[in-house]
Amino acid sequence: MRLPLIELPANLPRSTKVLLVMDVVESVRIMEQDQDGFVQRWQQLVEEAEHKVLPQHGGRIVKSLGDGLMLEFASAQGCVKAAFALHSFTRQANRGVRPEHQMHLRMGGHLASFVTDQHDIYGTDVNLTSRVSTLAGPGEIVVTADMRDQLAPLLDADVEDLGECHLKHVKEPIRAYRVGPPGDAPIVPPGHAVELNLRPTIAVIPFAMRSNEPGHELLGEALADEVIAALSRTSELHVISRLSTTVFRDRREAIQDIKTHLGATYILSGTCRSAGTQLALFVELIDTKTGHILWADSLKGEVHGLFAADDELIARVVAAVSSSVMSQQLQRAHSQAIPNLEGYTLLLGAIALMHRTSPAEFERSHLMLEHLIERGRRHPIPHAWLAKWYVMRASQGWSSSPDKDAQLALDATHRALDADPNCALALTIEGMVQSNLLKNLDKAQDQHRSALEKNPNESLAWLFTSIMHAYKNEGEEAFVAAEKALRLSPLDPLRYYYDSLAAAAAIAAKKYPIASEYAKRSLQANRMHLSSYRSLAISQSLHGDVQQARLTVQKLLTIDPTFTVREFVVRHPGSRSSPEFTALLAGALQAAGLPD
Repeated sequence: MRLPLIELPANLPRSTKVLLVMDVVESVRIMEQDQDGFVQRWQQLVEEAEHKVLPQHGGRIVKSLGDGLMLEFASAQGCVKAAFALHSFTRQANRGVRPEHQMHLRMGGHLASFVTDQHDIYGTDVNLTSRVSTLAGPGEIVVTADMRDQLAPLLDADVEDLGECHLKHVKEPIRAYRVGPPGDAPIVPPGHAVELNLRPTIAVIPFAMRSNEPGHELLGEALADEVIAALSRTSELHVISRLSTTVFRDRREAIQDIKTHLGATYILSGTCRSAGTQLALFVELIDTKTGHILWADSLKGEVHGLFAADDELIARVVAAVSSSVMSQQLQRAHSQAIPNLEGYTLLLGAIALMHRTSPAEFERSHLMLEHLIERGRRHPIPHAWLAKWYVMRASQGWSSSPDKDAQLALDATHRALDADPNCALALTIEGMVQSNLLKNLDKAQDQHRSALEKNPNESLAWLFTSIMHAYKNEGEEAFVAAEKALRLSPLDPLRYYYDSLAAAAAIAAKKYPIASEYAKRSLQANRMHLSSYRSLAISQSLHGDVQQARLTVQKLLTIDPTFTVREFVVRHPGSRSSPEFTALLAGALQAAGLPD
């Protein structure tokens, strides 16, 4: 039954005043970990606001928002002074509090027109003020142009133009400004606004030696150093220095101490034995939150091979650790409500779900990234991954408007680079947008080159450099870059994605058997990945195994029955710069039975 609409009285009071909305960043997580402490500190803040700060600056509490407040002021000057005072109070209150339990406010201000009654205030400007607060990072204040016009720069506040900003559920972008106390200091100290923890922390404890082989006394420590160095090359993990972990060697009961003193999410420890040139290593990965062993294995290797760049034993440890961490974070991302999740769980879960071919999981990835961006608008990494999400939606044929998704992706990379012009990941993804969606390979090459100048170990930059060379039929360059990317990225479950693009690079290098192996390995990890089927069919066909290529195309068509040679040519980013190479690939698919 549909209820009749109630007509509002025409004489409801209307006001135009300055509104400030503030809330606590990651309040759900803090409440879950330290409920009593959070409630006590929040009550102290409300008490300070209501009885000291607001009366002094002409403000009042309009309503409580649970983990936030909506405040009303007679002037913009009073509003920003009160906001500065409340930020100062929270900084004082955070002293002596563990970093993960500290309370950080974000605030949004607007000169708003609204309707009032005895219960509440209403209007689109009220909702807009709430949305503006999501542009702020921890410890930040962001205001609209209407409110900024009420402030005298250098007298009331220092003002930084953030440009046109997009808000959730707001159709048009708004001009926003970040404000801070007037003075010579920057509005927000460098790094202060990007306190989101987006990387789980792993402590590698030096491996205990269990043999008396002469000259091998420090082998356990040297082995831990090699593992630390290899793990440090992946940007998804924060690895604690061995100088900090050595003290915990041989302390089996030290899990809580390591978690408390080092802030470790995971602990990697083990024992090793050596006999002559042979080495046996037992290693285990522990989740400090639960104390459970996530992975354990006994591995064998050669002592003299440990310090080679491509040592298999080190590579197996790093790959297993990366896979276990990603799987654990993905499980948490699936099993818990999004607001309760740690920042790194949201990010790693979103990355993993983005690379699956289930539309439902793909959409959940988008929700997780949006939620992460809500927590920290000025952090570049979530914006960069959101851009990649738009690229993948268009590339997988799930977009109703690929041109619009290309623009949304560029908007996201621009926000990331506004926050950090040196963000190698954002430069990498922007290059991906240029090549995959806009087919501007020269511009893509410039972006990937810039990314690698900022961070020579950015594995995605090497991967996309590889595929860009492949699109241009520069086979040897493509294959070298692909192998570099594979060495730098042991992180599962993304490995199938790296293998898939490496297969395309091997095709360009005319290494068809190797391309088939990469494509098969990719499909073993993800049976629904269409581009891996395409690469496998092309490599088989060009190698002369047309019968196997036809079987591969049949499997491809069971997943995407509408796919054709023509669609492949239209989608292929190299169709403009290297039409002959694109025609070669299309001919291989046609020979394998793909419909015209």
